[in-house]
Amino acid sequence: MKKQFSQSNEVPDSQKKKLTFLVCLILAFTVMNGTMFNVAIPDISAEFDLSPSQVSWVMTGYILVFAIGSLMYGKLADLFPIRTLFTFGIALFSLGAFLGLVSPSFEVLILARMLQAMGGASIPALSFIIPSRFMPSSRGKVFGYVASTVAFASGVGPILGGLIGGAFSWRFLFLFSMLAALSIPLFRKWLPQEERKYGSVDIPGAALVALTAASLLFFITTFDARLLLAFALFAALFIWRTIKAKEPFIQPSILKNKRYTVTVFSSFFGTACLFGLIFVIPIMLRDLNALSTIGIGLVLFPGAIISGILGQYGGRVIDQKGGVPVVKTALILIAAGCLLISTFAGSSAWIISLCMLVAYIGFPLIQSSTADLLTTTLSPEQNGVGIGLFNLLNFMGGAFSSAIFGSVLEIQGVTTQFNFLSESGLNVIYSNLFIVLSLLAILTAAFFSVLYKRADKQAESY
Repeated sequence: MKKQFSQSNEVPDSQKKKLTFLVCLILAFTVMNGTMFNVAIPDISAEFDLSPSQVSWVMTGYILVFAIGSLMYGKLADLFPIRTLFTFGIALFSLGAFLGLVSPSFEVLILARMLQAMGGASIPALSFIIPSRFMPSSRGKVFGYVASTVAFASGVGPILGGLIGGAFSWRFLFLFSMLAALSIPLFRKWLPQEERKYGSVDIPGAALVALTAASLLFFITTFDARLLLAFALFAALFIWRTIKAKEPFIQPSILKNKRYTVTVFSSFFGTACLFGLIFVIPIMLRDLNALSTIGIGLVLFPGAIISGILGQYGGRVIDQKGGVPVVKTALILIAAGCLLISTFAGSSAWIISLCMLVAYIGFPLIQSSTADLLTTTLSPEQNGVGIGLFNLLNFMGGAFSSAIFGSVLEIQGVTTQFNFLSESGLNVIYSNLFIVLSLLAILTAAFFSVLYKRADKQAESY
């Protein structure tokens, strides 16, 4: 009979610092690996003589596999030792990077990116599980460090990618990612040993949830009605499988937990606002301010740096006050930042950079606070798949907003102005998009405030 590993493997304080630093470092490698390739797309297209739709698979394929993989690793973490999953994931991530470095054709390049995504998905999934499993007494602070790393790396990635790709070649971006393999011995040394937990993975359920997520993500990027029908079919089959299976891939009790569902959907909409912001800002700066790729990166950089610093303090507040007030604060900051950008759209780049700073601070706060709430809401046995589902929905929120706003930006001749504080002209469509994001963040804050309080009272009454 398989033994059950302990959920209270709190590591010593001296080891916490080393492990936290290592987790943040490898997480930075992974996030930058995703964002660095955004600026390399034109060079890859030119080298292999590709159309825009073909070369988009360098990013689309990666995001698709990465999003689904984050859920899978979360579920596997409920059953298998994290040391084993990290070793496998980082090794696969580095192998994909090596294959990409030497790729002789576009087909091999896509395979390399898929392998990177299959391995890299383990890193954010497990990075949000490690604090609750091995550092429960300082969980909020560590979540703050992890979320700050994501915000910082998201801003630094495009700049670093532009510098490396411009000075050498886009292939050298893979060389940077290969360095992740050096962390494997340290993870095996500093992560506590665990034994395999009793249980099994519902393979048909996992396949159905992957197909459901894939068809929805493809629909988001293509708006093909057939994919929407495929999504409905696979979702229905997944629900049927969940009801019938003895040990379903996702336990229905997780979705019946109202505090969990309110938190997850609040994170979904909050992340959609942030990804919509990050998607539209570079397009706006190039269109209205005529900035280069490096110039756009420099506009984003101060917000990434400041959010990386302040996000750490947000983690300490979570430990002292809990995640609820931090979620509300994060959403208010996002709303305020989007309102400021809406008002000053078309102004000098340094003004947009200051406005971005306000919104960017909400980035680490929304991630760390919602992750903390989820780990306290779910039982230890459900934390892995719960965090995995949380990561998957965040990716989908980002994909939704990017696809929708990308379509909106193709509309010509917009003159109706939603924000009467902004100037009229070519900036109107951008101003309108950001005021919509601001309203969405406000509505999400109201949704969370009312429904989480209600769900909390219901949970206490049982």
